[in-house]
Amino acid sequence: MKPIWILDDDKSIRWVFEKALARADLAFKTFSSAADALEMLEKELPQVIVSDIRMPGGSGLDFLTEVKEKYPDIPVIIMTAYSDLESAVAAFQHGAFEYLAKPFDVDQALDVIKRAVDETLRQDVESVALEETPEIIGQAPAMQEVFRAIGRLSRSHATVLINGESGSGKELVASALHKHSPRANSPFIAINTAAIPKDLLESELFGHERGAFTGAQAARRGRFEQADNGTLFLDEIGDMPAELQTRLLRVLSDGQFYRVGGHQPIKVNVRVIAATHQNLEERVKQGLFREDLFHRLNVIRLRLPALRERREDIPLLAKFFLQQSALTLGVEAKVLTDDALKYLSTVSWSGNVRQLENVCHWLNVMAPGQNVDVADLPPELKENSTKTISDNSWQDVLSQEVADALNRGETGILEAMTKDFERVMITSALQHTDGRRIEAATRLGMGRNTLTRKIQELGIDQ
Repeated sequence: MKPIWILDDDKSIRWVFEKALARADLAFKTFSSAADALEMLEKELPQVIVSDIRMPGGSGLDFLTEVKEKYPDIPVIIMTAYSDLESAVAAFQHGAFEYLAKPFDVDQALDVIKRAVDETLRQDVESVALEETPEIIGQAPAMQEVFRAIGRLSRSHATVLINGESGSGKELVASALHKHSPRANSPFIAINTAAIPKDLLESELFGHERGAFTGAQAARRGRFEQADNGTLFLDEIGDMPAELQTRLLRVLSDGQFYRVGGHQPIKVNVRVIAATHQNLEERVKQGLFREDLFHRLNVIRLRLPALRERREDIPLLAKFFLQQSALTLGVEAKVLTDDALKYLSTVSWSGNVRQLENVCHWLNVMAPGQNVDVADLPPELKENSTKTISDNSWQDVLSQEVADALNRGETGILEAMTKDFERVMITSALQHTDGRRIEAATRLGMGRNTLTRKIQELGIDQ
């Protein structure tokens, strides 16, 4: 391995690094000025560079810029005794791998150097060329059922009700239903009914005439008119106010409505796709949702699985979101190590796909190296996971999962969690036996044929 270079005009700092690197069996060279290091760069290359930000005869930032222009793959760690915001920002803007404020803990500095070394030694960096954007990513059996349903509905105009937790991708499914329907060439209009104030929602849906209320200076077409001959997606339908439920029922029944302040009926041909994270049957029992409207909407029911029910898709989704985020930011996409991918696959993801997407964006901005390991993940993601594992038995965790599912109004909980349980048991047994199915089946207490069938049904990848 090539040596670690230390650049600092302070002899005592160089001495501290020399002792620490020697103790860690890492080769090194030290320089008292940037000019000396630049001269040596013409003859040989280092593995990692650790440079002070302010030195006589040349700025550490200028040195960093020159190194990055010629050798962009060499990680450069910047040190400074001036631990101000401007120094930190400038270091990262110039391409620093990490930033160390003096005085620093020697072991911490050594850990940063080792991470930088790992970055340079990693040989299995995957290509992250951006492929054609898929509509929906999902190889898990639960998602394949959703794909089949979209396929079966491709020639239909039927009203669809989508059940799924917040952030699970309900609008994506609604869009796919529209795209693969006879209405594909007409508008797809989406509206979150819970995000619009109650007194504005009626006008938003049905439009208004000029002078219908204060501020209505001109007539306006509502979402139903905009979606004529196409599809209207009503997200979070369970939160719709009672009076608007009545108006919506009339539109679904008669295909016509009145604008706010209007006297002429407007006829439309709209396919309605509704979605909710709530249990509408329970809301009907509580008198919070009209039963006749529920039956009008509940022609075809689709259940969208939570991300924790489709853990097989997490690596695919994470790589995709890293690519998308990098494209938006105009940077090279970060790459997750195998350990990081395995860790992400164990997270409960209460915010589902949306939360994973946010984490990937955070990593592209905040992770220090090109390769992202477990240590580089957001602290709150690790804290929550550690707390769950350390503070609770698996029975407690299961009990909480069931309670959360019940509170979200989910149905089919036993079947979904039984599949998760079997998937974990079988995967763990196969890992323990290095993939030997007969031995795994024996340890689990089931026949080999049963194990093979379960592997196929649960979509377990060996």
